Amino acid sequence: MVNTVGNGLSLAVAVLFFTRVLGLSAAQLGLGLTAAGLCGVVASVPAGRAADRWGARRVLVALVSVQAVGTAGYALVHSYPAFIALACLVSAVDRGSAAVRNALYAEVLPADRRVAGRAYLRVVTNAGICAGTALGAVALQLDTRPVYLTAILADAVSFAVVAVLFLRFAEPRRAPVAEPSATVGAPEPSAASGKGVKPGKGVKPGKRRNPALRDGPFLAVTALNAVLCLQFAVLEVGVPLWIVQETDAPRITVAGTLIVNTLLVITLQVRATRGTEERSAAARACGRAGVMLAASCLVISLAHGLPAIVAAVVVLGGVALQSLGEVVGQAGGWALSYDLAGERDHGAYQGVFNAGTAAALMAGPALVSTLVVGCGRIGWVVLGAVLAAAGLAMRPAARWAGRRDGSPGACREAGRGRWSDGTRPAARPQRTTSGSSRRNGRSVAGSRAAGPAARSTTSRTASGSAA
Repeated sequence: MVNTVGNGLSLAVAVLFFTRVLGLSAAQLGLGLTAAGLCGVVASVPAGRAADRWGARRVLVALVSVQAVGTAGYALVHSYPAFIALACLVSAVDRGSAAVRNALYAEVLPADRRVAGRAYLRVVTNAGICAGTALGAVALQLDTRPVYLTAILADAVSFAVVAVLFLRFAEPRRAPVAEPSATVGAPEPSAASGKGVKPGKGVKPGKRRNPALRDGPFLAVTALNAVLCLQFAVLEVGVPLWIVQETDAPRITVAGTLIVNTLLVITLQVRATRGTEERSAAARACGRAGVMLAASCLVISLAHGLPAIVAAVVVLGGVALQSLGEVVGQAGGWALSYDLAGERDHGAYQGVFNAGTAAALMAGPALVSTLVVGCGRIGWVVLGAVLAAAGLAMRPAARWAGRRDGSPGACREAGRGRWSDGTRPAARPQRTTSGSSRRNGRSVAGSRAAGPAARSTTSRTASGSAA
């Protein structure tokens, strides 16, 4: 909670701090933030791999510490090149730490509680940012250099506090990789990535090639999720521009859209995760989200030409639809990102998945503003069609993943004789030795025994992340 309040405070004053205190022009600020966004996209993948190799907690402490120092460094910036360099550093560690946090959740939470855990943390994040934004409004009203500097330094202190809290946590116990068993036919998949490995060839995590970058179904899901993440640019850029330039709705409606979105996310995000435990259910949730996001685009487009009050009501109704699609789509995307990952490669998978999200956040504002301002209602229709297509395409991508031989978590219904897409799994090959069965038995028992240990750290990790 401490960090999210600091982030909300910083977000509220950032633009005016950069332009009025640091003296940057709008063009300079836009170029700098674009460069920083690109660095964030690139940093996610190596940060995730580092989490697999050295442990998510250690890497997260290092990244959050650098973020604290980098944020405080804005107070010392006196040139544009220095601003560019610092903005790129802060963005890189910010996106990298997001990927590592997501991997940490996978290490400390049981598989059936990861998505719900992230939902609770998202609720806390939204509540904290709301509180920080309220404090930022006071800083904006005072409008002095010392107040802006204080707000930025307060955000830096919040990162330092979180780094100290993470240092107090014990390193999560990482599940051992199951030994591959000798079988007739194809080799057993490794527990790390779900890909076939040769018997007797152990692979140390973090030292082999990134498995997420060679996982076709996962890359497809990542790309489709990135398209769905354009919804954030719709809310933050497209809707305000549409209200101000193309409708007669009062300008205060812009603030109203953010309030509606925040309240609905806080109220519904945890509930939206229910029923997404199965891969096929998560994919269906993404499909529903895409349809709801498309419907919201169509509703918002209807506000053009309506009387002021009616236009405001229509826009707020469209944003309510967008918010419903947001919470459902986020729950489905989280579930798929964890389900498609091997238990020892969550850093790699979350790094790639987070890079897709970061790319959407970077490119989204320019794309959405071009469609909304340049094409009007037709632009809204095109945008809605793209979002619906991305959501509905999740089900074929999930079925593709289900057809992979031995993919971890490919079907939680395998015990009932079917894959999650409804087809029957191939018959398992016969074991050639009883020792193989005994080794697998120990591996399964070990993974079950890790459950209570993981649950015992859940509350500590949740409170630390929310701090």
